[in-house]
Amino acid sequence: MKKYNVGIIGYGWVAGAHIAAINATSNAQVTAVYSSRELDAAKVSAQHGSSITVYNDLKKMLANPDIHVVSVCSYPYDHSKQVIAAAKAGKHLIIEKPLALNLKDLRAMQEAVKLAKVKTCVCFECRWSSQFLSIKATIDRGLLGKVHYGEVDYYHGIGPWYGQFRWNTKKNAGGSSLLSAGCHALDALLLCMDGEVDTVTSYATVSKNKVFAEYEYPTTSVTILKFKDGRIGKCASVIDCLQPYYFHTHLVGSEGSLLDNKFHSTTLGGLNKNKWSELSMKMLDSGDVSDHPYQTQFQAFFDALEQGKEMPLTSLTEAAKSHEVIFAADRSANEGKPVKL
Repeated sequence: MKKYNVGIIGYGWVAGAHIAAINATSNAQVTAVYSSRELDAAKVSAQHGSSITVYNDLKKMLANPDIHVVSVCSYPYDHSKQVIAAAKAGKHLIIEKPLALNLKDLRAMQEAVKLAKVKTCVCFECRWSSQFLSIKATIDRGLLGKVHYGEVDYYHGIGPWYGQFRWNTKKNAGGSSLLSAGCHALDALLLCMDGEVDTVTSYATVSKNKVFAEYEYPTTSVTILKFKDGRIGKCASVIDCLQPYYFHTHLVGSEGSLLDNKFHSTTLGGLNKNKWSELSMKMLDSGDVSDHPYQTQFQAFFDALEQGKEMPLTSLTEAAKSHEVIFAADRSANEGKPVKL
């Protein structure tokens, strides 16, 4: 089994979670970190329990032939140029969300990856959570029949008490409520609905609470999706709420429904039609990256690399589809009219 050496771009909050998860896989380890800040290699290595070389020059790190994979954990506005540089250097890629803040940069990243023929893994890691692995299995086994309506909503107050707030409030960094955080919910909705989106209509608003006043963009949005086959979906992205973290899911199908960790199905005999049955799964209940299912996702990525295959569920190809819908939603909210994909 090949051992993949990984270089990290950006050494902030999310990078620590990536390093721990990558080092916990069976076939990869972090051997390098690039940061624009001065870092002590001995301290970084001691913190993560392995030998890590620190770079202040990204070109030098990308030129190292012993680095096989690069994990992009920088600010979103740097993703495009760094992904393109890493792809040109022949490095396989792990990319944090959002991929980019606009469609032009996304297309440039896709073109670079295609030309370089490198493999990709995008951190829509909620697809690899116990919650959505279980939900997708419930759908695929026909317990809900054909899902014709779905709503997946993201409720997470990102205020001054949260590390991301420091840069997330800026339009050129956070982008929008959907891009900065709610993208996880919209991506999960597309996973559950499994179809092509035709038209997007979105509305956005703001909180009157002064703790969210620093945001340069609307902090709450509601997006309605019409699929090409006539089905509909809804995604709320609320990053100005004052409540516990909540990743709401409600799916309605021809043979049953699912509500968070509960379901009802007419395909199973003996169920009480007046009560929900419960699925035994771990719910997404925190925005903290240390609680995210990175290890499960990254293990699948390195296993796919070993087999010469594309990453299942969360490759750049799949993640780009979700971003296209997000860009359309933000455009709809800004222009006050539906946007056709």
